[in-house]
Amino acid sequence: MRPLFRAGRTVLHRAPAGAKLLALAGVALALSLLPLGTVGIAAVLIGASLAYPATGQPWRALGAAWWRLRWLILILGAALLIFSSADAAVVHTGRIVALLLLAELVTATTRLGDLLDVLRRLLTPIRRVGGDPDVAALTLSLTIAMIPVVGGIVVRVREAQSARGVRLGPRASVPVLTLTMRHADQVGEALAARGVVP
Repeated sequence: MRPLFRAGRTVLHRAPAGAKLLALAGVALALSLLPLGTVGIAAVLIGASLAYPATGQPWRALGAAWWRLRWLILILGAALLIFSSADAAVVHTGRIVALLLLAELVTATTRLGDLLDVLRRLLTPIRRVGGDPDVAALTLSLTIAMIPVVGGIVVRVREAQSARGVRLGPRASVPVLTLTMRHADQVGEALAARGVVP
């Protein structure tokens, strides 16, 4: 799996995974409840962006994070602009973008194993209804790890089709699905080889 974590020695890297997730939840709540205007949301977006170099992330990581959100910004922003107002489009789209930027920063500064431990502790109550918190935490962590993998597969397919002069259309879903399933099989085999799954 392509690693999300980038090693570093910043304060955010050293902070406990649980504290970072709690802080992220607090930021999400604040962004939802505070009456932010366009100036306020611009300040939040600038702060979220500056947090990347402040935690030792390269500028290209910030650029890549913004680039990955381009379709969300365009589609959500356009929908809000059409059905609401320009201010609402900027504020509401900005809230989601800021939260996603910060969420990616948390995953980039937290080892997947640490996140897995936190998820396992949070999911402990499901034992009462017959659930297995270890399996649930592993499933969630694998889901998180698969997001950039699928994104990379889409980019590879798009580049391959562009090199052949083929327009990216609905048929592109076939190689994307095939490569994704192949990767899933490889992950399953690796987990089975390590005795993680039967």
